[in-house]
Amino acid sequence: MLEQIVEKTNQYIEEMPKKERKKYGQFFTSIETARYMAGLFVIPEQTTVTLLDAGAGSGILTCAMIERLDKIEDIKEIIVTCYENDENVFPLLQENLLYMQECSSKKIDIKIITENYITSQYLDFNHMLGGNWNPEKYDMVIGNPPYMKISKDAPEATAMPSICYGAPNMYFIFASMGLFNLKDDGEMVYIIPRSWTSGAYFKRFREYFLSEGKILHIHLFGSRNKVFDKENVLQETIIVKVKKTKVQPDNVTITSTHTNKDFDQCTTLVVPYNLVVSGKELYVYLVTNEEEVSVLKKLHQWDKTLPDIGLKMKTGLTVDFRNRDILRDDVEEGAIPLFYSQHIKDGVVQFPIKKEHEYVVTEQKGLMQDNHNYLFVKRFTAKEEPRRLQCGVYLSKKFPQYSKISTQNKINFIDGLLTNMSECLVYGLYVLFNSTIYDEYYRILNGSTQVNSTEINAMPVPDINIIQEMGRKIMKSKDMSEKNCNMILEGYCG
Repeated sequence: MLEQIVEKTNQYIEEMPKKERKKYGQFFTSIETARYMAGLFVIPEQTTVTLLDAGAGSGILTCAMIERLDKIEDIKEIIVTCYENDENVFPLLQENLLYMQECSSKKIDIKIITENYITSQYLDFNHMLGGNWNPEKYDMVIGNPPYMKISKDAPEATAMPSICYGAPNMYFIFASMGLFNLKDDGEMVYIIPRSWTSGAYFKRFREYFLSEGKILHIHLFGSRNKVFDKENVLQETIIVKVKKTKVQPDNVTITSTHTNKDFDQCTTLVVPYNLVVSGKELYVYLVTNEEEVSVLKKLHQWDKTLPDIGLKMKTGLTVDFRNRDILRDDVEEGAIPLFYSQHIKDGVVQFPIKKEHEYVVTEQKGLMQDNHNYLFVKRFTAKEEPRRLQCGVYLSKKFPQYSKISTQNKINFIDGLLTNMSECLVYGLYVLFNSTIYDEYYRILNGSTQVNSTEINAMPVPDINIIQEMGRKIMKSKDMSEKNCNMILEGYCG
């Protein structure tokens, strides 16, 4: 049955301009992914089941669920509710659901709602006067919500202020409402970007999502561009199964495949829940093997962070394209160095390197920082690079002619909150951030191309005296290699 639905969907994709589909954040689910998601549910032992699919698109996920439920003898009736307000895809959704209704051996009740899924329920969600105090709840919720940023003043954002921060993305607004729409102990399976698993931007969402529900299963895709058929999507995407309950499970099942076609080659890992969901920020750590589990265990033995020991990672101060008038190619009177990620080479900061705009002339205090010791860290690195964390030691004594310097905003830097960092402390931080274990930890934590200072400031680190000891060891050895950093760090974390 599902093959025909997918065939019609592919035809729609070919005929509908991508620009039109992008307006609604539409990326259609493959047949293999749809069947896999449908297969993750524990089906309630009852004769009638209710299903919600918000942002239903062409109905692939709903149809995959009907296909599965059709094979369960005890189920007699399936009540389906779909939300879809894109008038272009609506006729196809209607056609597909009627086709499944005709082909199924079960009684299928279908309701398609064309109202805005979020704004139509904002009174209910926020428990406001005029809302439904007993809103409809569902046994199962399945979804591939729209992926698109909206403004902080958009109706969907203002409808759910408790979970939104800044300019939110529609996918986590849908996920929040989906959890709200679930019955107690009901299950939700969504395919969404992994970006919500860390960072301050998604903190409110994580607090709601992980308090109202508990993660039971996460599926990871090794490839960023082979999750959605016929789409050029580089977003790192996951499938997450959540149960609406306050009871924390012992474990989370984490599976992974390379693409959306090879679910028969899944790797499976069962991980303690408090290792996957951890820390006061409620970060979700996406481990794929026992080695990565070991990485988490090693670093989580430390309970301090950079701010706890008087340090902090910050983002570079100067946005060069917004300050073209202060940029200089050559040194002149009053000019100070402007450091870029290209200045980080072989573990140290090299300057000058005959790059354009290496200097700035400015009196803006917000664009200058004291010429202190720092650890510079590249802010943008990709999953495909050998290392996500790429850093270099900056020592003020090598540039005694300057009292001030500047940093371009495509690098981060670690600084002392109250005092200038000693040389051995900077070198000790280099040991941490140039080690394999810290790089692996960050890969587990972050799936974007940005090395986020908020996330770095939340990572566990040893006591400051231990970091200084590490620094003295690498300074003595004069070996800045990753291998040497690993050897030094291994002596402290086992």
